[in-house]
Amino acid sequence: MTEKTEENAATHKRKLIDKFLIKLTKEEPQMYYATTSEIARSLYSMLKEHTNRLTIEEQALIRHMTIEEIQGLLGFHVK
Repeated sequence: MTEKTEENAATHKRKLIDKFLIKLTKEEPQMYYATTSEIARSLYSMLKEHTNRLTIEEQALIRHMTIEEIQGLLGFHVK
């Protein structure tokens, strides 16, 4: 994988996490006060639950995503 491709994959993963984070906070407003690790665990479960609703490319991106990776993406949340 080239550096540009890895950069695009990371950007796309962040966008997916953002999309599910919005959904999570709408469904469970108390998550606003949760720790990053709690949010990452909830997002991980949510991603696994909704995998079949994602595009093939998105499924490939999150297939091997870990809770720790999600936590890292949340930690470097930049818009």
